[in-house]
Formats: sequence, C-alpha cells, structure tokens
Amino acid sequence: MTAISDYLIAAFALIGTIFSLVTGIGLVRLPDIYTRTHAASKSATLGVMSILIAVLIHFYVEDGLFSSRVVLGIFFVLITAPVGGHLIARAAYYSDVPLWHGTVQDDLSKNTEHVGPKKRKPN
Repeated sequence: MTAISDYLIAAFALIGTIFSLVTGIGLVRLPDIYTRTHAASKSATLGVMSILIAVLIHFYVEDGLFSSRVVLGIFFVLITAPVGGHLIARAAYYSDVPLWHGTVQDDLSKNTEHVGPKKRKPN
C-alpha cells in the first residue's frame, strides 16, 4: 500500500468512528425520541458509510478487489437509514408521544388535522 492510501483509509475510518461516537452520545443525551432519531439517522448513516468507504479503499488497494457488495451496502445505508429514522419519528408523533418541553415549533401539527402529541405528565 502507498502512504496516501493508508492516510485516506485512516481518515475515513476515523471520521466514521467519530460520527458513530456522536450517534451514541446523542442517543444517551438527547431529551426525546424526535431528537434521538435525528441523531441516529443522520450521524450513524455518515459513520457507517465512512467506515464502508474505508473498507472499500482498503480491499481495492491491498488485494486489487473491487467489492460490489460494499458499494451496495453503502447505497442501501444511504437510502434506508434516513427514511427509517423519519418513519420512526412520524409514527411516534401520530402515536401521541409527547414532545420535549423545550420544543418551540411543531410544524407537523400545522399541516395536518392531527392536533399533535398530547402533553403527558412525567411519572
């Protein structure tokens, strides 16, 4: 391997690791399901894609092998993860999961006949 490819692989792997760490911190620290799904869908997608790009470059440089499975993995993560996060948040909204008390704007209630999540008192 060349030094440039080593640095490129290390950079993508490090970027993917950092985004995955941000995902974990976001899932633990953020206050409600809506912000947690945002953290999980956005940063986890970038983290997994960066790591898969590092794998793709590594095997191409090391073995001369271009893996179409890794490319398909990158493509499917790019397509399915944000859509899944959006659908989970939408299902939570229509299941009346309450918004965080500090939420200042609820755009979805303005566009639908649904009045929004009921304000439940915490136990």
